[in-house]
Amino acid sequence: QVQLVESGGGLVQAGGSLRLSCATSGRTFSRYAMGWFRQVPGKERVFVASITWTTGRTDYADSVKGRFTISRDTAKNTMYLQMNSLEPEDTAVYYCAATISVISNWDPWGQGTQVTVSS
Repeated sequence: QVQLVESGGGLVQAGGSLRLSCATSGRTFSRYAMGWFRQVPGKERVFVASITWTTGRTDYADSVKGRFTISRDTAKNTMYLQMNSLEPEDTAVYYCAATISVISNWDPWGQGTQVTVSS
């Protein structure tokens, strides 16, 4: 079974930075892409950023373009999200996920890590 484990969340002041990590463990897993999503209470989980595992092609939600950077280390089976110029509106639980193809669902998911940005 494949497990995704997020880390790096916390409390930061507006304008600050955090770096999230998503480590993959378990059986060998051939993935097409990995992504970051976030969710606030009472709202749906939304897309933040994604990266194709082999080529490193990235995609971002408009709300984070220019502030967040997604990357991956294939040797460490780990994905990262560097978040700069954080805003209170970025407060959410951040989840990582993987997909095995461009037409597949995002699965598996991590357990989530809380990011809180104070004003």
